[in-house]
Amino acid sequence: MKRLALLALLVLTAVGAHADLPFIENDYKKAAAEAKAKNVPLVVEAWAPWCHTCRSMQAYVYTDKSLDKYASRFVWLSLNTEAAENAEFLKRYPIPALPTLLVLEPKRSEVTLRYVGGANIAQVRSMLDDAEAKHRSHATLVSDQKLAEADRLAADGKHDEAVKSYEEAIHNAPKKWPRFGRSAESLLFSLSMLKNPEHCATRALALYPRVKGTVSSANVAAIGLSCATQLPTEHAQRVTLLDSLEKATQEVFADPKIVLSDDDRSGLYIALIEARDAAGDEEGTIGLQAQWAEFLEQAAGRAKTPKQRAVYDSHRVSAYLELGMPEKAVPMLEQSERDFPDDYNPPARLALAYNAMKDYDKALAASDRALSRVYGPRKLSVLSVRADIFTGKGDVKAARDTIVEAIEYAKALPDGQRSATRIASMEKRLATMP
Repeated sequence: MKRLALLALLVLTAVGAHADLPFIENDYKKAAAEAKAKNVPLVVEAWAPWCHTCRSMQAYVYTDKSLDKYASRFVWLSLNTEAAENAEFLKRYPIPALPTLLVLEPKRSEVTLRYVGGANIAQVRSMLDDAEAKHRSHATLVSDQKLAEADRLAADGKHDEAVKSYEEAIHNAPKKWPRFGRSAESLLFSLSMLKNPEHCATRALALYPRVKGTVSSANVAAIGLSCATQLPTEHAQRVTLLDSLEKATQEVFADPKIVLSDDDRSGLYIALIEARDAAGDEEGTIGLQAQWAEFLEQAAGRAKTPKQRAVYDSHRVSAYLELGMPEKAVPMLEQSERDFPDDYNPPARLALAYNAMKDYDKALAASDRALSRVYGPRKLSVLSVRADIFTGKGDVKAARDTIVEAIEYAKALPDGQRSATRIASMEKRLATMP
């Protein structure tokens, strides 16, 4: 099931549209200068064309007219992390996961608020209100000060220090502190980045009762459950943590009062499927996968525009691949390629589906189309799948040549987009190829 999370990264893109929010596209210097001149905070929407939750936010949240009243109270920057011109920004503000919402104060461009993941409209409005209040006056509550400090540290990639500050914010939180849920979610994200699944899972279990019944309970339960699945089978608390956090996630899923997007509910399905897989429950895993696929078809059917429908293509492909029915993904991906002819994701995804069907000629043709459109670090994923296709076809030399091409391309990416870990992984793959 670990491959499920990887497959979910190959997400469909569409032409973005944001209500009437005056987003500046991919020009941080211009946006920062405008924020400084107007003396208002800068909101940064960091996204990527392959990020399904980014696409969900753009299709369902940023189009909401209730956000129009914030248009002139901030400067807005939409930043595609795959675009080469944004590499300098990524060096200064590392973005380890998407979507990420940042709010920068206008004078020194310091991070005053940071949130990773999908958010509903009410959450976005609340964060914007918080950011505006911080800009107008200094925080007086210790918890608010520590939360702002933690967000700055996390934005710098200093997750070990951020964890301490988030914990202090939570420890000092007064009753009914409105930022408790966001603090708990951010703490668990930083813990997950530190690769300490035991600490992450146990902390999630402790925090869950305090966010139960709120939208933050979804991330608290799901992140904790994901961490629990990473515990070694011999870990003394593994079964207890898995069971408890799986029940918490199911509880969130069943609570009709918690407002979640269909994309977020799909994420909960993934967490629950991985939990059943980690428990060795093959029948339960397959059953949940089938429910997940049916839910996604219904969500896509409710979509009012091609852009909204496209949000679900990523997880729909993943579900059908897991169920061993890749052919069911082909018609929807062909429709998406017709709807978005400049988008690299539909053909990239078709290459995955055709490869699973062992129709290697069609897989390579789809890969050719994807390569003609893809850019940035995402090209590495397209090349990786292309190498898989050549391997399945029995063309070992072409597979090796493709990985060599990917390594050379990865090394040529600018700072901020170049990943030493990714390069090392591809070099390891090359060394093990025949």
